Amino acid sequence: MKRTACCAHSTRRNTPRSGPAAARISSAADAAPPGNLVAGSVAAVTFTDLLANGQAVGRIDGLVIFVTGPLPGESVDVRVTSVKAKYAVGEALTYHTRSPLRAEPFCPVFGVCGGCQVQHLAYPAQLAWKEQIVRNALRRIGGFTDIVVAHPVGMAHPRAYRNKMSLVVVPRADATRFGFYQARSHELVPIEACPVVVPQLDAAIAGLHAAAADPRTAPAFNDVKHAIMRVGTASGQAVLSLTTERHSAAIAAAAPALAEKIPGVVGISNSFEPRNANAVLGRKMAYVWGAREMEEVIEGVRFRVSPASFFQVNSDMVGRIFRFMAPGLAPGRKVVDLYCGAGTFAIFFAARGAQVVGIEENPAAIREANLNAELNAVTGRARFIAGRVEGAVAAAGGRAALNAADIVFLDPPRKGSDEATLDAIAAAGVDNVWYLSCNPATLARDLRTLETKGYVPGLVQPFDMFPQTGHVETFVTLHRRGGSPIGLPPADAFPWLDDMPAWPAEERFTGDEFADLGDR
Repeated sequence: MKRTACCAHSTRRNTPRSGPAAARISSAADAAPPGNLVAGSVAAVTFTDLLANGQAVGRIDGLVIFVTGPLPGESVDVRVTSVKAKYAVGEALTYHTRSPLRAEPFCPVFGVCGGCQVQHLAYPAQLAWKEQIVRNALRRIGGFTDIVVAHPVGMAHPRAYRNKMSLVVVPRADATRFGFYQARSHELVPIEACPVVVPQLDAAIAGLHAAAADPRTAPAFNDVKHAIMRVGTASGQAVLSLTTERHSAAIAAAAPALAEKIPGVVGISNSFEPRNANAVLGRKMAYVWGAREMEEVIEGVRFRVSPASFFQVNSDMVGRIFRFMAPGLAPGRKVVDLYCGAGTFAIFFAARGAQVVGIEENPAAIREANLNAELNAVTGRARFIAGRVEGAVAAAGGRAALNAADIVFLDPPRKGSDEATLDAIAAAGVDNVWYLSCNPATLARDLRTLETKGYVPGLVQPFDMFPQTGHVETFVTLHRRGGSPIGLPPADAFPWLDDMPAWPAEERFTGDEFADLGDR
């Protein structure tokens, strides 16, 4: 569904953590803010907020400083590591106070591995923080000063939720290593386990280590850069892809024996010819053993998913979003799904009786969408158009779909939608717009644009698709002034709702002011 690395565990980078594991707790400050701030200066800072990347926000003599590790309300001695024109960056030395929102991280490499940013923040506080991130973006970027943001829908168990992992692989003569990149670097953090992936993927890490040590399968890893694995939480099926620079005969030769090492694996592929050094998957794919896809089932809808599919990493939260939208999907209702990927939402809409047109620029995703429509016997209610969204909505087929639509559903990448697409929606006079966003800043920008074109924002419901990180998914309904709005009931309550604290900050530090830090 998304076409960016906002969900890619192996490529996310942050500054290494400075917290209780890295700095001592003391009872009194013995440092004072310097008069002239330079790298190497030490100052006592009381922090007031968090950026979306988990960095704490404070001030030294009025200058904003960002430090990884502290939480709002904590007083910390900080060493300045760099000074810019509008802000400074530092590292935590000594903690003098401890926030009641602080939690003990449950991963031994948290703060070094680049995957999670806020394991040190108690989960109810994570939800309050994400609600504030959404509210701040809508107010300060969108100008929606009176908008009501609902409490985020959280997970009952905010660990072991990711159905996909992308491991960095470093072949060595003594032992092949598997892990994730260190925060803001390409240094490997070797791991034996990962507590935020589903248990089957966690077990697969041990299986990969065993395979790399077995003479029958070790040659398969000689040139491997990444190991990507997906699992269907409902089916228990898994698919594995190993990425190399060139096609690897060794992977094909070892695949049957390799499959014996990985729990539930039904297919192995060799991804090769990556576009650049940071690419996790290659431009080409050779399916060398078993099936191309595994199967996932969410709210009764079946999906065939490959390692390269555009599919969300949290199946449980996708199901919650499905249930939230279901009351608005009366049989025969016409929906246009923009940026539809492999049809995750389009096929759910069709399965609930809607007539759906999905638009997606990636041809491979369109092929998967059509296959998934066949799998769910909804080909009569779901059709897909291949093409860039802004071009497709201007063409005859796209215009006709918009003109007939009761609802336009947008699920764009992090960069959001664009003026041409939003213009086309307004020109067609579509009564209802449902917007699902993984980036509050671009969401706020696009909602502002839609408002100028006659649309009124309604319900704003965040979903915690990515616990322990700074990412939040937000669903917003809009209706055209004078149109026929489709109402949705409030989201179901969840176990953490009564434990959510009030977020202690109202700082003006958002991605629009410090884009290079806030969205990193």
